[in-house]
Amino acid sequence: MADLYQIDSHKMIYHPDRAAAIKAAGRDWDKAKHIYPVFVELAPIGACNHRCQFCCVDYIGYKPDRLSIEMMRERLPELARLGVRSLHFAGEGEPMLHKNISEMIRLTKESGMDASLTTNASIMPTDFLDDALPHLSWIKVSMNAGTAETYASLHGTKPEDFHKAQANLTAMAERRRAKQLDCALGAQILLLPENADELETLVKTARDQMGVDYVVVKSYSHHLSSETTKYKDMDYAAYLHLEKDLAKYNTDRFNVVFRSNTMRKLAGAHGYDRCHSVPFVWAYIMANGTVSGCSAYLLNEKFEYGNVNDQSFEQIWTGAKRQASFDYVMNELDISDCRKNCRMDEVNRYLYALIDNPPPHVNFI
Repeated sequence: MADLYQIDSHKMIYHPDRAAAIKAAGRDWDKAKHIYPVFVELAPIGACNHRCQFCCVDYIGYKPDRLSIEMMRERLPELARLGVRSLHFAGEGEPMLHKNISEMIRLTKESGMDASLTTNASIMPTDFLDDALPHLSWIKVSMNAGTAETYASLHGTKPEDFHKAQANLTAMAERRRAKQLDCALGAQILLLPENADELETLVKTARDQMGVDYVVVKSYSHHLSSETTKYKDMDYAAYLHLEKDLAKYNTDRFNVVFRSNTMRKLAGAHGYDRCHSVPFVWAYIMANGTVSGCSAYLLNEKFEYGNVNDQSFEQIWTGAKRQASFDYVMNELDISDCRKNCRMDEVNRYLYALIDNPPPHVNFI
């Protein structure tokens, strides 16, 4: 079983219409303004019940902002109508803390978009298994250790949360099996010196006890504004051998997705000289309603387009603030200052090769 979901790569190749539109638009705003994102990440709530040592959005402050369900009942069908194809519930807080998270997920799917969720899973609403799980394409649980003690230290919480998260993920797997649901279930571990010796413990538990589909082993990527600097200079060269060590746990139903490609890229340059993803293929909606073009620049006004509490998404996306951001990204942004291995890194590499740097003889297919 390979990386079935292409987690360590990208899936922009399956959206040739958007890629062609971006290429055709070039630096022409009149052509660019109606190119809507394929993917939107959304933070239902800014509060979080953990204080992870590696949190990249600690600088935002875990504010108790939340998106209202009344507003979301209007915006979700609108996003689908405009051509958004997937909505990822994650963001600067813990999505499961929002009392209406299950309804938001259900409405996303009913509107015609795919829905996914990243969570620490230490809490789970009572209606989640019935009202949300059937409508999700995938869930990824941040479970960054193999023992409760290390988990509590890294997550800034109590050891019992480790057991709660495992129990909730197991309950999801059992319900999926009982109801024959399609939702893919995974656990995720951010590889750090503190948990490197616990990788196998987590993998074995996830596969043999929790019944998930995969465990993702990923690298730390320092956020430009993060208050956390402990892992800023992480070098993964000494850890790459673990990919082979963990491969023995792969089966036809379970896979360890060791993100070695991403780890290797940390030591090099971006591989492209212009961002083609912003402000086109994705967007980020903060818990206070702010629509941003890039999660690496949250709270930076140059990447803020408007607020979904005040305007429709269409008004925001075609408005003057996004136009100003478009001009800035096209003409001024120096990506050497951007976050390494950002969410759109692989997409940018693909679009750069397609638009700015094709090889010779492209017509000899």
